[in-house]
Amino acid sequence: MKIVVLAGGLSTERNVSLSTGSMVSEALRRKGHQVLLLDVFMGYGAAGDDLTDIFAATASSSIQISGVPETAPDLAQIKAMREDQSDCFFGPNVIALCQMADIVFLALHGENGEDGRIQAAFDLFGIRYTGSNYLSSAIAMNKKLSKRFFADNGIPVPNGISMKKTERIQDFSQTGLSLPCIVKPCRGGSSIGISIVHTADEYTAALNEAFRWEDEVILEDYIKGREFSVAVIDQKALPVIEIAPLEGFYDYKNKYKAGSTIETCPAQLPPETAAQLQQYAVAVIKALELNTYARVDFMLSEQGQIFCLEANTLPGMTPTSLLPQEAKAIGISFEDLCERLITISLKGGTK
Repeated sequence: MKIVVLAGGLSTERNVSLSTGSMVSEALRRKGHQVLLLDVFMGYGAAGDDLTDIFAATASSSIQISGVPETAPDLAQIKAMREDQSDCFFGPNVIALCQMADIVFLALHGENGEDGRIQAAFDLFGIRYTGSNYLSSAIAMNKKLSKRFFADNGIPVPNGISMKKTERIQDFSQTGLSLPCIVKPCRGGSSIGISIVHTADEYTAALNEAFRWEDEVILEDYIKGREFSVAVIDQKALPVIEIAPLEGFYDYKNKYKAGSTIETCPAQLPPETAAQLQQYAVAVIKALELNTYARVDFMLSEQGQIFCLEANTLPGMTPTSLLPQEAKAIGISFEDLCERLITISLKGGTK
C-alpha cells in the first residue's frame, strides 16, 4: 500500500509525534509498504512540485528525527522555520499527498492531532486515516467532557472541577477541594503543564503553569497509589501495564527518557483487579464511541479503588511507549501492530 505517516504539527507533543512517526514508518516499510513520513505543518517541497513518483522512494521523509528531548518544543521557533510562512496549518502538498495515499497513519499527538480537527478535515477531503472519528476524538481530548461521559456510564473518576482563565479562583480554599491535588491543562497530553499541589503557594504556581498552555484547566483530587494503562484494539483490551517512575510522577521527562520509569506488563495484580481495569477500559471506549484503538489511563488508590484518568485516542508509538509493550506481551510484534491498526481502520473499526 501507499501510506503517508503524518507526524509533527504544532502541538506541545510535536517531538513525541515525530518519534512515533519515525518508528511507525520504519515498521511499515519493513512490511513492504511504500511509506512517506510527512510533517503536517512543514509539508513536502513546494506548491506545484511534481509528486508523481514520490511513493516510489522507499525512504521518503520530510522529517529529521533526533529522539525526544526532555522539554516541550518552542512552537514559535517551529513556525519561524517554515519556508512559505503561511498561516495554513497544512504545509505545502500535505493534502495532495494524503489524497494520493491508500491511507494516512495518524502519528500525531495533542492539539490538532487528537482533538478531531484533522479528522474532520480529512473527512471533507475524502482521505482515509487511522483511529477514531472527529467527534469521538474531540470529546476524548477534552478532559472535562470525557469525565462527564465516564461518570454517566458508571466509570469512576477522581473528584474535581474545571476552571477557565477568566474565572480563575485565586484562593484554594474556595475550590471545594482538599490538598494535595492535581492541576493540569484541560486538553493537554504527555503530562505537559501538570503539577501536584501540596500547599497554597504551590497552587498559585501550578495554575500559572497550567494556564501557560491553555485557557482552561482541571483540578482534581490527588490519588496516591499505583498507575496503570490499558490499551484497547478493536474493542478488545490488551494486558494491563503498570507505570512506576523511579523519581517523581509520570511527567514528560519520565515518559520519554529511557530508563526513568519501570513498566511492567502484564502488571502484577490480582486477576480480578486486572479484569476490572480491562472492563473499565472497554467501557471507556464504548462511552466515547471510539473505534480502532485507544489507550486508557487509571490510578489504583492505596485503598484499592480504581479511578479513570483519561483516554488517549492516538497513543504514542515511541521506543518507550506503552501500547507496543502491551501488544508485545501477547505476541504482537511492532510491525504487525502497525499493520493491524491500518487493517482495522480500513474496515471502519468496530463501532
